[in-house]
Amino acid sequence: MKKRILCFLALVLFVSGLAQAQSRSLSDDPQVSNALKLIKIWVDTQLAYEDIPGMSMGVVHDQNLVWSHGFGYAHVEGKIPASPSTIYSICSISKLFTSISIMQLRDQGKLSLDDPLSKHLSWFKIKDAYPDAPEITLRGILTHSSGLPREADYPYWTGPEHNFPTREQIIERLSSQEELYPAETYFQYSNLGLTLAGEVVAAVSGQPYAEYVKQNILEPLGLKDTSPEIPAEHKGGRLATGYSRRLRDGSRKVIPFFLVNGIAPAAGFASTVEDLARFASWQLRLLEKAGKEIIAANTLKEMHRVHWMDPDWNTTWGLGFSVSRRDGKTYVGHGGSCPGYRTQLSICPKDKIAVIVMTNASDVSPASYARQIHDIITPALKKAIKEPDKAKKADKELEKFVGRYDRPLGSETHVIIWEGQLAMVSFPTDNPLRSLTKLKHIEKNIFRRVRSDDNLGEKIIFEIGEDGKVTRMIRNSNYAIRVR
Repeated sequence: MKKRILCFLALVLFVSGLAQAQSRSLSDDPQVSNALKLIKIWVDTQLAYEDIPGMSMGVVHDQNLVWSHGFGYAHVEGKIPASPSTIYSICSISKLFTSISIMQLRDQGKLSLDDPLSKHLSWFKIKDAYPDAPEITLRGILTHSSGLPREADYPYWTGPEHNFPTREQIIERLSSQEELYPAETYFQYSNLGLTLAGEVVAAVSGQPYAEYVKQNILEPLGLKDTSPEIPAEHKGGRLATGYSRRLRDGSRKVIPFFLVNGIAPAAGFASTVEDLARFASWQLRLLEKAGKEIIAANTLKEMHRVHWMDPDWNTTWGLGFSVSRRDGKTYVGHGGSCPGYRTQLSICPKDKIAVIVMTNASDVSPASYARQIHDIITPALKKAIKEPDKAKKADKELEKFVGRYDRPLGSETHVIIWEGQLAMVSFPTDNPLRSLTKLKHIEKNIFRRVRSDDNLGEKIIFEIGEDGKVTRMIRNSNYAIRVR
């Protein structure tokens, strides 16, 4: 027995080491490395120009966390850096854990998605504004097509205290609330709905919601830093301080610490980039290997498919998962927005790539960052995998031109290596690829701009000092000074 255990541990260590080696080799590929450098420069400048407190990010490829990084501060006042292990409220990403719990119980035959909510919650009594409409079902709740109002009847999104109601308070007020739409008519995002789904998990399983999720999802997946409620014990430490939007005077207010209480199944969870990377890796693993791990592979595929489309054909939703199409690819995941925190988990199953973005500012769009990171890193990863020995390595002589160039009272431009050549990117920008301009080396320190039609434009000349270092970049007779 002891020998078997030792062999098993050796196998685990071997597989783990192999995965880490693959991760390192991908991030060391020249094109992947340069793509990651562009992401770092972009995010760093965005934090500076937008005065964003902090951000943590990660990229998963084929079950491996190939890159993670922290920017800015988890706590601005103490200048404590943000990192991939910084804890953030993930707010509505919580809904994925609740939805998976429902599907686990469905697969065990303990409930049906077409069950009326009232079958499992005897106290569910909301004013029936549409008596001729279908009943409110679990399927309707997971797809946000149940017709329920968006929120429980308390002003918990209103600061400064953000007093989220308890379970008892939610139940007490429910009978005074009214259906917003007839069931199965329109998409209406509903925190109340997923809160009630959590109550169903507790009622059907016979366990408190938080206990059920810990035992059946978090612990089996090794999500040791993920919790169904914001962890008060990490306040001022690993838990990032939340900050308000940027006010008119340029300042940000500290958001007072809060607990989500009864709304936890819809918005209470906290996690890290590293844990959400494990959560994404599990999904990519299950999709590839099939079988069962937490839930069956077919169940996860079912959750990733579109189950609701609004009459305008613009809003689509899976079972708990947001599902969207862009450039011919399907993206699944969820975003989160709580006072002081914004987060995004975005997975492209076809590319086997997931992006995690977390921030402690109320006015940042992590979905926009995730979208740009997908667009920057995906082509580089594909090339690194398809042609590992054909990566375009830049001439070492080009390295001396790389750096930041500032024009007085003008833009900040970074010269980078891109596809084996030089390129310029001006910041700040919402879309670094769109702001990227490729350069063609002509001779010595002279380059020309490459137009979108691949013809050559004006000259870009780098001035070099007596010490051999570049001092300025000249374009159209104007110059930018090299800062670093």
